[in-house]
Amino acid sequence: MKPYQQIPIAECNEPLVPIPVEYFAFETPHPYQKLGAPYHNSKADSPYYLRQGVVGSLIAAQKHLQQDYPDWKILIFDAYRPVEVQQFMVDYTFAEIAKAQGCKFPISEDQKQEILEKVYQFWAVPSLDRAIPPPHSTGAALDVSLVNKNQQPIDMGSAIDEISERSYPDYFSNSNESQQQEYHRHRQILKNAMLAAGFQQHPNEWWHFCLGDQMWAWLTNQQQKTSQVIARYGRC
Repeated sequence: MKPYQQIPIAECNEPLVPIPVEYFAFETPHPYQKLGAPYHNSKADSPYYLRQGVVGSLIAAQKHLQQDYPDWKILIFDAYRPVEVQQFMVDYTFAEIAKAQGCKFPISEDQKQEILEKVYQFWAVPSLDRAIPPPHSTGAALDVSLVNKNQQPIDMGSAIDEISERSYPDYFSNSNESQQQEYHRHRQILKNAMLAAGFQQHPNEWWHFCLGDQMWAWLTNQQQKTSQVIARYGRC
């Protein structure tokens, strides 16, 4: 169990709503749908759904971004993710790592545990336990980046979902190389816009932000030791 999963959830029953297309750019076709992820059993008819209050905050983040970068948009890579899709992506990532390492099947128990350790550093366990939902399955977490006025991606120095230390938000912060300093600056622009709207950032992923779920509550409580908050969004 990860530390944030100990946070209690007081479900507010806010609905999932579509992310409005007029404010944002979208990763299309959706990367996990291309792989065959099972969204057809989902409560939402696309991955681009969030809780209603989270959508409102996301619009606020976009407006904050445009104060300094009027032609830029937040790029929505992924949002609501049913547990079935979470399981699919964990299995897919496991298989990709095993293949890259040249593992022979059946994989030994030691190799399996070693690979799962890498997978779960970046992917939440696809649990059906309502007390410990995967963050994206709450409709309160999303993966985002930035695009410029020509809809071209802003280079963040690593791809979303890359399983390496380069994914850590501050990985390039102490670099003396100008290109890497630029990557860090881009990450900070995204982070500042999202945090200004009330989101929290995943400690290991520059692209993952959340608001109102267990991770958000846990991160918020790390910053304000006085009053403690709990999660208001559980699994959809």
